[in-house]
Amino acid sequence: MPLVRIDIIKQNDPAHLQKIGQVVYNCMKETINVPDHDNFQVLTEHERDRLVYDAQYLGIQRSDGQVFIQITLNEGRTVDQKKALYHAIAHRLKEVAGVRLEDVFISLVEVRKENWSFGNGVAQYAT
Repeated sequence: MPLVRIDIIKQNDPAHLQKIGQVVYNCMKETINVPDHDNFQVLTEHERDRLVYDAQYLGIQRSDGQVFIQITLNEGRTVDQKKALYHAIAHRLKEVAGVRLEDVFISLVEVRKENWSFGNGVAQYAT
C-alpha cells in the first residue's frame, strides 16, 4: 500500500497535478507490483516561495517545473525494481504531462507491513 505525496509549484492548468498522480500510480502498478485500487495520494500545489530546491545539485539543471514525489511503501522491492520505477515515472511524466526529466525528484520511504492501518483502527497487514 503506497502512500504517495506529490508537491509542485501552482500551475495554470488544474488538471496538471491530476495527470502527474495518475502517471505515478500507473508506473507503480507496472514496475513494483502495486495492485489495482491501491491508490492513495496527497496532491499539493504550493506558492513559488514555499517549494525549495537547489537548481543545480548533482549537476542537474532544475526549473520551477520541479515535481517532488515521495512514496511511502512496504519494504522489499529490489534495487532494479526501484530503478525501473524512477525511470518509468520520469519518462512517462515527460510524455504525458510535459515535465522535464531534470525536474522529477523521487524519494522512497520503506516501512514494515505492520506500520499501516487502512481504516477501522486495525493493522490489516500485521501478522
